[in-house]
Amino acid sequence: MNTSEDNGLTMSKTYKVAILPGDGTGPEVVVEGMKVIRAAAGKFGFSLETEDYDFGGDRYLATGEVLPDNAADELSAFDAIYLGAIGHPDVKPGILEKGILLRLRFELDQYINLRPVKLFPGVETPLANKTPEDIDYVVVRENTGGIYTGTGGISMKGTESEVAVQSMVYNRFQVERCLRYAFECCRRRHSAEKPWSGLSESDKQEGKIGQLTLCGKTNVLTYVYDLWERAFYEIAADYPDIKTDYCHVDATCMWMVKNPEWYDVIVTGNMFGDIITDLGAITQGGMGIAAGGNINPDGVSMFEPIGGSAPKYTGMGVINPMAAICSGAMLLRELGEAEAADAIEAAVAVVTGTKMQSMAAGRMGYSTSEVGDLVAGELA
Repeated sequence: MNTSEDNGLTMSKTYKVAILPGDGTGPEVVVEGMKVIRAAAGKFGFSLETEDYDFGGDRYLATGEVLPDNAADELSAFDAIYLGAIGHPDVKPGILEKGILLRLRFELDQYINLRPVKLFPGVETPLANKTPEDIDYVVVRENTGGIYTGTGGISMKGTESEVAVQSMVYNRFQVERCLRYAFECCRRRHSAEKPWSGLSESDKQEGKIGQLTLCGKTNVLTYVYDLWERAFYEIAADYPDIKTDYCHVDATCMWMVKNPEWYDVIVTGNMFGDIITDLGAITQGGMGIAAGGNINPDGVSMFEPIGGSAPKYTGMGVINPMAAICSGAMLLRELGEAEAADAIEAAVAVVTGTKMQSMAAGRMGYSTSEVGDLVAGELA
């Protein structure tokens, strides 16, 4: 970061952001996200230096290279990474996802996947009688360990005796740092002046300000989630202001549908987190508004809409950019620009609550660029 001039105003901070527009509609939503981020920068007195990278399906098809060997080192020099989408219809599934997304997560040690599940005003949820007050929680997913690391293999492939093994592997260090991040996340979401509304009066009288729920499967995955559960309650002693709870993953899915208001912050491992966050996204109105971050608290983090590249809508100007806009707010919050992030979310709430007809592509009542204009206009 440094000091620079932007639009005639003296900016106290300049953030370097790497832009990975990616595939399909990714470039379209990134343009709108950056439009809103720049509007917030102008209002709150900071500026941005950006550099685009062409990592994605077109590059792979042209060169045969998924990701340059020096990509992670180069990206680590930025303050943040802003991603549009990865996924190309002419590239076999898994090549780009593993070769770009998973590789960057692992090499940049983005060990937290942060997924807010927040229902904005005016957005339709499939959950009967639930309102924005009921659906407002965060899932903290461990992002670099577990079953997705690919520990295992196949033997006797193609025979009737073929064996496939993929192991869920965690060490204590990975588990503890994820849990501590989740406790801190819960603490940051609340203050003594504004306790979490889901707490009982007795909890509030005990000085609790939030609740952290561990989602696991201790009754079946008796080794891995025994480690998670023991570490969870040991670390909880350092956070007496946070109420703790445990829930099996199947029960978590059930209550996310029936009583989402019970949740404040959920912490879980890589595979379970992947599953329940997509369920959460549908309850908050779908992929058009669901944002996510891959976080390294001590390094560079990457932010993205979670809906994928949606290639069938490419170039039509109908894709919903709200998820990219909300992930831009997450990016700014991680950089310490909380006021700007709050302003973006407030602007999104006005636009969803009073202007947009739907979150679905082609049914918003506005084009992709018009939605970006509406949010940027609310910021102004």
